[in-house]
Amino acid sequence: MDDRLFRNAMGSFATGVTVIATETNAGAHGMTANAFMSQSLEPKLVIISLKEDAHMLTKIKESGQFSVNVLSENQQDLSRIFAGQVQSEKEIMFDYLDGKPVIPGAIAQVACNVKSEYVEGDHIIFIGQVTDIHLEEEEPLIFSKGKYRTLEKAVIAK
Repeated sequence: MDDRLFRNAMGSFATGVTVIATETNAGAHGMTANAFMSQSLEPKLVIISLKEDAHMLTKIKESGQFSVNVLSENQQDLSRIFAGQVQSEKEIMFDYLDGKPVIPGAIAQVACNVKSEYVEGDHIIFIGQVTDIHLEEEEPLIFSKGKYRTLEKAVIAK
């Protein structure tokens, strides 16, 4: 099977856009990712998947913790910065939730401790035990078919 065909098919699945963040002795670090999902309600677990050569991989292994930050439709610039697509002159400031760095203004901030990790293909899958959550009332940033997208505002019929 052709790699491009596979990538195009997987890219057809619309996802939210997240920034995975962690902190080591060298400071806070973040990376844009869409390989995120909830895994369990009891206990509260989430899954992230990082490519085996991602710089973030060693940082999460060192810290043993991470946060998942679901970006709002107004945070496309942060997605591009943390994806390494653009350089930012300004320093990115983090807030903290249960001692983990989080992106201010993200519509969901999910703080996690690493519970387990698995090697599958060319990725490492981390299972995170959720330790805290913070929510904001904003619309999500969406990614599908290689483009950023937004949701139409819901209209309630009267």
